[in-house]
Amino acid sequence: MNLLLRWIASALAVGAAAYFVPGIRVTGGLQTYFVVALILGIANAVARPIVKGLACGLIVLTLGLFLFVINAAMLWLASLAAQHFGYGFYVDGFVPAVVGSIIISLVSWVLSIFLKDG
Repeated sequence: MNLLLRWIASALAVGAAAYFVPGIRVTGGLQTYFVVALILGIANAVARPIVKGLACGLIVLTLGLFLFVINAAMLWLASLAAQHFGYGFYVDGFVPAVVGSIIISLVSWVLSIFLKDG
């Protein structure tokens, strides 16, 4: 049940990013938000640790600011995967990806406060 609630929270976070960031667009119905949230979760679970491990020197050198670039890359990767599977999720560039990833992180964090850990 907790996993389902976190998935819904991620879909809401993607919706907030699409609403507030002009360079992020979602076409299609409600299912697109859930598919993008699922793809983003898989990208963050699989690809993000590998990228962080390879870029650990840059992360330390920039005092953690390079993590914003990694988060933006994961959002862009989710956009490419969603388009590949026929869902309309578009990120139009680097700046919208960074701003969108910050909004998604903030909204997910705020919503996770209300979800109990199992």
